[in-house]
Amino acid sequence: MPVAVSETAVNLFSAGTAACFADMATFPLDTAKVRLQIQGEGSTSLTIGSKGQALRYNSMVGTLITVAQTEGAKGLYNGLAAGLQRQLFFSTIRIGCYDSTKSFYHSLLVDGKATGSQTFLIRVCAGLTTGGMAVLVAQPTDVVKVRMQAQGHTGVLRYTGCVHAYKTIATEEGARGLWRGVLPNVARNAIVNVAEIVCYDAIKDHLLTSKTMTDGVPCHFVSAVAAGFCATVVASPVDVVKTRFMNAAPGQYRGALDCAIRMFRENGTSAFYKGFTPSFCRIVSWNIVMWLSYEQIKQVMVHSMQPALPL
Repeated sequence: MPVAVSETAVNLFSAGTAACFADMATFPLDTAKVRLQIQGEGSTSLTIGSKGQALRYNSMVGTLITVAQTEGAKGLYNGLAAGLQRQLFFSTIRIGCYDSTKSFYHSLLVDGKATGSQTFLIRVCAGLTTGGMAVLVAQPTDVVKVRMQAQGHTGVLRYTGCVHAYKTIATEEGARGLWRGVLPNVARNAIVNVAEIVCYDAIKDHLLTSKTMTDGVPCHFVSAVAAGFCATVVASPVDVVKTRFMNAAPGQYRGALDCAIRMFRENGTSAFYKGFTPSFCRIVSWNIVMWLSYEQIKQVMVHSMQPALPL
């Protein structure tokens, strides 16, 4: 006899599982993005040399080739364990709790059927809420992921593994080290969540209600590509600041705002879009794999848990 499982539980499991699939499929692109983002920062960085050195990474493809040649294929997946841990906490909350949070805001803000503007506001509020909540829980995993992806540029491996990274950061920098960059990360992921989830939700809803497409893989694919594009454009500047600040040596920056100001003074506006191409490729690819997997896993779970129809 099928076990009764709530819709939220199905969403949580589907989101966490699908996000892990997406991370495994696109992790090398994320590593390339991180390497390009931290390249050229000050000599006090934990992993990057002096400011005057020649640029080592010049493009997404070039970065992937350079890392593979100098560090082996393993270098492209440095920090994958932390990345998967992050997704199990982060995406499970921000995506899995989105529908229930949206329902909560609907009951709180709207009496009856919502108008178009009210529906949009509800979606934005839900996206901001679940994105912020997810970061507060998953921040240490994000710090370890970024640190492990960034190392290897100088040939010196600071962390031998995921567990060693957690222990080293906690010992040398305290709990504050594991929560480094939490404020810019909350800002970044709240913005990404709105751009990503709200865009996916709204476009999918429009395609279905206008009968342009049916609820299937093509509809999910189009919605995922649009969500990935919006997320990349909106979140890239905050993402670069987050990566720089997380990877910085203690005391290099007074805070995330100081990091952003110094980036602008040293390199101008272009500094905030370093690694844009791999970031775009990674986020769009990630969204395609994640949303298609999420929808399929959810459909399979719902179908398998439906009680048999009476004869």
